[in-house]
Amino acid sequence: MINFTSRFFIIDMNITFCYTVHMSTGKINIAQHRFAKLASMGEIVFHIDDLANLWQIFNPNTLHTTLKRYVQQGLLFRVYRGFYAIKPTNKIDAFLLGQKALHGYSYVSTETILAQEGIIQQKMNYITFVSSKSLKFSIGENNYKSRQLNENYLYNDCEIIKKDGIMIATLERAVADLLYFNPKAHLDGANFINWKKVNEIQKKIGYPTIKRLTNKKI
Repeated sequence: MINFTSRFFIIDMNITFCYTVHMSTGKINIAQHRFAKLASMGEIVFHIDDLANLWQIFNPNTLHTTLKRYVQQGLLFRVYRGFYAIKPTNKIDAFLLGQKALHGYSYVSTETILAQEGIIQQKMNYITFVSSKSLKFSIGENNYKSRQLNENYLYNDCEIIKKDGIMIATLERAVADLLYFNPKAHLDGANFINWKKVNEIQKKIGYPTIKRLTNKKI
């Protein structure tokens, strides 16, 4: 049976898709089942291999045809080749988008955190991550920079917090990270940093201990 009516898919409490379809009832049921699986994961963005495994579609041609159809129908949004979302990119948290694009363990740190905390004053052109990759990339209006950290240090989660699914460094961890990459980095608000805590983090991770002179005793 062919159905020409409007169909609704509720992905989560905040996302409902409505579109006019021209497909068999069987195909509609398959799509509903697939997007129900996405909803159960609580994720917003997906790499193509995630979708292949989740939907058990291992034929590349079938997978690409399916994804192309869902994009045309407004069920998925193509971020770039092999990377999809259930929302337009301008409606996705920029930190989450960058973290998912890196497709591996990563966390927001260094200049982005320090700028948020008022420790550095210069305008930031990138959202800065620490990960196993060294690269710069852009998604929409967001620019990203990832610094590559040795795996001996990377997976030490000292002072890394998870907030709304995003891994974020605390201020002191961000300072420790930045000084590891650039020991001479200028910090406008150095006097507002808890240097004792920074040194403790450096020791726990195994970073060289960088002592900075400030007007404030630590």
